[in-house]
Amino acid sequence: MNELGHFIDGVRVAGTSGRHADVFNPATGQVSGRVALASSDELQRAVDGAKAAQPK
Repeated sequence: MNELGHFIDGVRVAGTSGRHADVFNPATGQVSGRVALASSDELQRAVDGAKAAQPK
């Protein structure tokens, strides 16, 4: 099964929250993978990285 993590600050990282959600193929309705759900720390790092990447 395809496991999807996160892309934070230009780096692929696995989720650390231990929570996942199914990813469905819209044509068939079948589960085609799982995506990691972000922890609050991962979310904050993603927001901080996005802010740094976008100058005023």
